[in-house]
Amino acid sequence: MNESIKVVVFRMGEQRYGVDIQNVLGIEKLQTITEVPQTSAFIKGVINLRGDITPVIDLKERLQLGEAEHAEHTRILIVNMNDIQVGLIVDAATDVMDIDLSSVEPAPEVINGVNDSFLRGVAKLEDNLLILLDLKYVLNFDEVNEVSEIIED
Repeated sequence: MNESIKVVVFRMGEQRYGVDIQNVLGIEKLQTITEVPQTSAFIKGVINLRGDITPVIDLKERLQLGEAEHAEHTRILIVNMNDIQVGLIVDAATDVMDIDLSSVEPAPEVINGVNDSFLRGVAKLEDNLLILLDLKYVLNFDEVNEVSEIIED
């Protein structure tokens, strides 16, 4: 029996990405984000999510793919990233699917401009490629501390 993982699929631009569903706590519609001064440009601020102050990151901007378009289909993926609840703005959250691990290949060093340290691999699907992100590495040590400080202040 082949091993598989369940991933939440989302879109940034025309490319589809996936993250392990075990890291995803929820998917929310875009809501008003309170800006936090003196933070990195990709940290858009915080939201009050059912009583929890949750930092929000523009994932597209963090991965240097431009800025997320704020449209009706824009979503905030609520994820557990380095033991911190964080919201990731994506262009759209589209699907949940099982990925057979035998279809996942190691990521090339750079794919669509995304550094390979962020990537878990690339899944070859019937009609296209699905880039699998590794949320542990989307933020570096200093950025994790910056996001943590937002919650603590």
